[in-house]
Amino acid sequence: MNEKERLNALETALNNEMRERAFYLKHAARTKNPVGKAMFKQIGDEELEHAERLKELHAKWEKQEKWPETLPLQVKDTVVKNLLLDSVKEVDIKSGGDDDDLEAIRIAIAFEAKGAESYAKLRDSVANPKEKEFFSLLAQIENEHYLSLKEVEEFMTDPESYYRRIEHHGLDGG
Repeated sequence: MNEKERLNALETALNNEMRERAFYLKHAARTKNPVGKAMFKQIGDEELEHAERLKELHAKWEKQEKWPETLPLQVKDTVVKNLLLDSVKEVDIKSGGDDDDLEAIRIAIAFEAKGAESYAKLRDSVANPKEKEFFSLLAQIENEHYLSLKEVEEFMTDPESYYRRIEHHGLDGG
């Protein structure tokens, strides 16, 4: 992938992050489910941070016409998984979401899967170690969002199984 293609891919990633943030915030405001509300807000905030890093990177790269050496290429680790575990402790098992919540979760799962795949492709198409590390980190975080959203989907569709799995109950009779 040449410089222009990589810069275009970065612009696409930036636009995707902002579109996903708007989606998450819209659904955080709409849902009445406390787990869904917290999850959508948290992921929306994390997508904003990704967009800010990508915007900063894009501006420096465009100005210098190469990957910037001075940009701190770090983003905060996601806390979505912990948020889910903390939230479900305080939620009534019958407070699952409605069909709109579940549909939004499933759309978000597709967003995050595509994002993780896109960042992994970018990582695999570059030679610069700093570039690889940055896109690898973004791919990892998008994958963590994906996995956390899958857990929310499970919680909303089958809370009993979700609780059984996270509490590590055994059925061995012992």
